[in-house]
Amino acid sequence: MSILDSKIPEGPLAEKWNKHKSNIKVVSPANKRKLEVIVVGTGLGGASAAASLAELGYKVKAFCYQDSPRRAHSIAAQGGINAAKNYQNDNDSVFRLFYDTIKGGDYRAREANVYRLAEVSPNIIDQCVAQGVPFGREYGGLLDNRSFGGVLVSRTFYARGQTGQQLLLGAYQALNRQISKGNVEMYSRHEMLDVVKIDGKARGIIARDLVSGEIKRFGAHAVVVATGGYGNVFFLSTNAMGSNGSAAWQCYKKGAMMSNPCFVQIHPTCIPVHGDQQSKLTLMSESLRNDGRVWVPKKNEDAEKLRKGEIGPNDIPEDDRDFYLERRYPSYGNLVPRDVASRAAKERCDAGFGVNAEGKAVYLDFKYAIERLGKDVIKARYGNLFQMYEKITDVDPYKEPMMIYPAIHYSMGGTWVDYNLMTTVPGLYSIGEANFSDHGANRLGASALMQGLADGYFVLPYTIGDYLADEILTPKADTNALEFEEAEKAVTGRIEKLFNIKGSKPVDYFHKKLGHVMWDYVGMSRNAEGLKKAIEMIKEIREEFWKDVKIPGELNNLNPELEKAGRVADFLDIGELMAHDALDRNESCGGHFREESVTEDGEAKRDDEQFTYVSCWEFNGEGKEPVLHKEDLVFENVKLTQRSYK
Repeated sequence: MSILDSKIPEGPLAEKWNKHKSNIKVVSPANKRKLEVIVVGTGLGGASAAASLAELGYKVKAFCYQDSPRRAHSIAAQGGINAAKNYQNDNDSVFRLFYDTIKGGDYRAREANVYRLAEVSPNIIDQCVAQGVPFGREYGGLLDNRSFGGVLVSRTFYARGQTGQQLLLGAYQALNRQISKGNVEMYSRHEMLDVVKIDGKARGIIARDLVSGEIKRFGAHAVVVATGGYGNVFFLSTNAMGSNGSAAWQCYKKGAMMSNPCFVQIHPTCIPVHGDQQSKLTLMSESLRNDGRVWVPKKNEDAEKLRKGEIGPNDIPEDDRDFYLERRYPSYGNLVPRDVASRAAKERCDAGFGVNAEGKAVYLDFKYAIERLGKDVIKARYGNLFQMYEKITDVDPYKEPMMIYPAIHYSMGGTWVDYNLMTTVPGLYSIGEANFSDHGANRLGASALMQGLADGYFVLPYTIGDYLADEILTPKADTNALEFEEAEKAVTGRIEKLFNIKGSKPVDYFHKKLGHVMWDYVGMSRNAEGLKKAIEMIKEIREEFWKDVKIPGELNNLNPELEKAGRVADFLDIGELMAHDALDRNESCGGHFREESVTEDGEAKRDDEQFTYVSCWEFNGEGKEPVLHKEDLVFENVKLTQRSYK
């Protein structure tokens, strides 16, 4: 386990993927029909993978905890999807998309994986247009593009402010076609609670029917986990409330390493927290920074009046407005990467220039774009986002600036995978946000949708065959085998133990408590003392949780609180591993900001001599310290420099 083989092919960067496809094994159509694959999760990664594998001829079982595959959280993505098409003739290219992604991730991702992502990106757009995804178009009918943070070209394709929804509907159509043909068995309202290994290989899962409470066994020749990220460890995030890291965590406990868990993304444009009873946060698309200008008052006294409600934003003259992103980063302006924009907003608010009652908000102002382009143009671009903002805040953003503040959004860390997207457990794959592979320490905007669909449509269907070619003579998994029996027994025992605690505090009490610790000590700014404190506090919360959590309802029936309890139990473990990882990485890079490692002008300062590696954590048993392994990152095509967006 200490030796990690990333299986990156030799040769020039631009030739690696095609060379790899030429060299890996292929399964014949007749043999594909003999092989079964489980896909857990039906977001963009899972739905596209399940549909593609079924189209190839594999027998697929797909699982989601929602009541329909189309309710996966990918549906909430707003702004767009990147692809190196160069439709704007602005000198974009596959290499430029590769370089922007590597640089945006602060040089903490594999070159080969990122280049492949950029290389297949144009195919995604062609695929989705063929499915009927209604991308925005220019007046002449050609596909339109936006700019997103961290780039100097326009390469983001979009469907108004609901790109994720439209892309997921495309993948959902493809999935439904395979369901109707009998090539995919769809199990909605089923949650994976363990992965089953036989002879060291992933051969199935244990899942709970969330409607009946029944524990079920499912076998296959390979298992694909596409269950998204673990951002809800912070309690308040832009993720759907059901989003969780439990499936990936069970894989970790069965031998799949977790990589870079401290790399989580703070999104700079979210509706600020309001009160202490809020259960989730709402994202305002990064695309809004194309036309919105971010500012705070220049004068403390104006900020104080805003916080007290004595004046409004329109009462502050332009000369007294600090467009701080444009001032600090003139080359990129309001379109700096998310980690840079988030830290800048926090710095202004910490300095006393926050504009809401709590002092934790900045303005995103469309006055200037409306004056320049007209209200109708802005409405055509962002109308649904403006409507959503007004419904939530009761403020009309056509007349007043939006208030925004950073919030937890995405997990760059995740399950370690090799170039084939296989984990350290043979036959167990991880795709999309569930793995660590493509975004380093900070994901660029509009790249999550790109990675999910790249993995599902254009990478996994090739690479999984390399493993399954050796499984042709392997019989179908026997779900009566001892390994399935033991896994089911362990799952049932854990659920019964949780349910029978019969404590006095609800699950959300512990989840919120954990969230406060994570945000305060493992959030936007981290230091050694705070991380050590967080580890001890999480241990205390865990101990209290397993003694005093109260789960109402029935054990063997529909019980959302029981579902939540299992996920929060895992979040406690994930949060502790994140703090360990953040403590080990004594450098600042991307979304991981260590106060001990800062440049003179307050930017993140990397330590390439010590930390140019992927951290890979191995489970070492309950209650024991995890074991750290390292995959060294080798850069042959880009020069490591301190990021500058000035």
